[in-house]
Amino acid sequence: MSDTSSSRMLADRLTQKTLDRLNGKGIPAAVSIIELRPLAANIAQAIVSGFPDPDLQAAIDRLAAADAVIATTPIYKAGISGLFKAFMDILDNDLLIAVPVVLAATGGSARHALVIDDQLRPLFAFMRTLTTPTSLFAAPEDWGDSALTTRIERAATELAAMVTTGIRAAITDDAWGKYQHTFAGNARPATAAPEVAFDTDLMRLATGGTLAARA
Repeated sequence: MSDTSSSRMLADRLTQKTLDRLNGKGIPAAVSIIELRPLAANIAQAIVSGFPDPDLQAAIDRLAAADAVIATTPIYKAGISGLFKAFMDILDNDLLIAVPVVLAATGGSARHALVIDDQLRPLFAFMRTLTTPTSLFAAPEDWGDSALTTRIERAATELAAMVTTGIRAAITDDAWGKYQHTFAGNARPATAAPEVAFDTDLMRLATGGTLAARA
């Protein structure tokens, strides 16, 4: 939420370690950063209207295209950022199916460390992601501790390994049709069936339209 935030610094360190692991395996990788602070008003409007504007939709599209996600949030009053949760609330339920994810958070006290397992992990389980065994939490005293570096390296190794196996495609290619998808969702893989044709008599009737008689 601030510039520069501790959450962003933690994400950057983990991102670089993951890139190092992927590059070491001969896998080129690029990073796309989604900062929610500049999108706060867009997210609030989407919560009310149900429709993201072009800037917010562009961020959602980048998230949908990702092969892996590093999700980082500050912890306030024993809970994740409200802006982070609001962004998750507007996502299609199918957007992150089988995507490898590292969960990370920062807080002003080590007492907040369990928020990752108490709130973030169930949230991403609902989104049907594949979270790494290692999550990351950093309190102020952790930044100078070598143990944080060790945890970052471990999480990066796990994320890179999951990306390398192509686990997302292996799951969605064979099982996509077995999920209960959100109607008209925008989270379909390239191998999915063609989009539903909404401009038909049946679909117009289903959405409250009228059917004109034809001779």
